Amino acid sequence: MSTSFPRAAGPPAPYEPRTYRSLVRGDRLVGFEVVVRETDLMIRAARDLRAPARELVLAERAGLEAYIREHPAFAGTLAPWAAPGPAPRLVREMIAAGAAAGVGPMAAVAGAIAEAVGRGLLAHGDEVIVENGGDIFLKTRSAAAVALYAGASPLSLRIGVVVGGGGRAVAVCTSSGTVGHSLSFGTADAVCVVGPSGALADAAATAVGNQVRSARDLRRAIAHGRRIPGVEGLVIVAGDRVAFWGDVQVIPIASKKG
Repeated sequence: MSTSFPRAAGPPAPYEPRTYRSLVRGDRLVGFEVVVRETDLMIRAARDLRAPARELVLAERAGLEAYIREHPAFAGTLAPWAAPGPAPRLVREMIAAGAAAGVGPMAAVAGAIAEAVGRGLLAHGDEVIVENGGDIFLKTRSAAAVALYAGASPLSLRIGVVVGGGGRAVAVCTSSGTVGHSLSFGTADAVCVVGPSGALADAAATAVGNQVRSARDLRRAIAHGRRIPGVEGLVIVAGDRVAFWGDVQVIPIASKKG
């Protein structure tokens, strides 16, 4: 899911239900928001880390925006970026993710920023959840159930994926052809990708979503996603149908929309 920038196996682990912008229920982690221009983060950590989180966002954005000023086409290309030369780490991760998924690098920006901020905040504690426009990076002791927001689909916020736990870092990124402002050439209500990289999961969600024009395309879209290196699990929601593949546990979630 993109953020706009200026152009120049085993038994199920315990989990806590989470929904879009309400990721954790209970008092174990403290929630706070950090907003810097287009970047709008919901963060959960052991304590309020608003100040260091903001510094991380500013630093990552500064590097990305400087690169875009030097390479204006980077912000608008829909194809993998092949321009040589030095680049900030965030930009390199976006370029690699776009190349792996066959999409433009900006398709990876929200997931890449979520991971960069999350990993930076791990210097202050061993648990963190960062949500950026529906793209999530988390590292938690116990497994978490992330609800899938799928717009008008009857399955929206009624199913979720169980991820994380055991201190393992994981990204859960979602793209939609019917919800939000992000560019998609498909019509899936939600495409959720699970993997170790926020940038890759974000780019892959866009790439898989582009394959879905109707519910009849779910099998083909799953096959496409399986071929993207680094994708560990996939869930696609189209209307009242859902398809999934890989190392992903899909569960029902008793939750009201809104």
